Amino acid sequence: MDKSGSGEKRTEIGGTDETDESEPIEKTLGDLLTEREETLATAESLTGGLVGSRVTDVPGASAYFDRGFVTYAYDAKRELLGVSRESLDAEGAVSEPVAEQMAAGARDRADTTWAVATTGIAGPDGGTAEKPVGLVYVGVAYAAPWGTEASFVRTERVVLDGDRAAVKRKAVDAALDALVRTIREVDAEE
Repeated sequence: MDKSGSGEKRTEIGGTDETDESEPIEKTLGDLLTEREETLATAESLTGGLVGSRVTDVPGASAYFDRGFVTYAYDAKRELLGVSRESLDAEGAVSEPVAEQMAAGARDRADTTWAVATTGIAGPDGGTAEKPVGLVYVGVAYAAPWGTEASFVRTERVVLDGDRAAVKRKAVDAALDALVRTIREVDAEE
């Protein structure tokens, strides 16, 4: 993942796990969380609940999926997730700091091991030269065991092609992919 937010990744994202093309990524995610006995919350803006929907498409998701926050408006991001007024004012909802704060807020308010957040511009309007239609930030937050000082929040910036429905669908894929990659990274470090 790009911690700096400076690396732009324009991509076509599929809905399957890279290591097993036959298995949907949400199934891979569920298997990882189940094996690790960990939990997940989602915080969504442009995807409007689609990430949580995909996660719960897997039978048995109740073992690891705690809740989803759909925070489309500025006030919802502030009230439900603790996103700062300063970040929203200075950077706008579609920004690295807001994605980070959404992910951390969901993780901490739900008291889960993991959280994933999406914020972006689905279109067809609303884009600028700096923030084009299709721009999405994905935040992933991890709550490591207390005392390890290994908790973190990371973001990834992607620019996705397509109409509004395609951008939303690909944003869900990007979020699930980022989450699975990060869990595997933590798994490899342990």
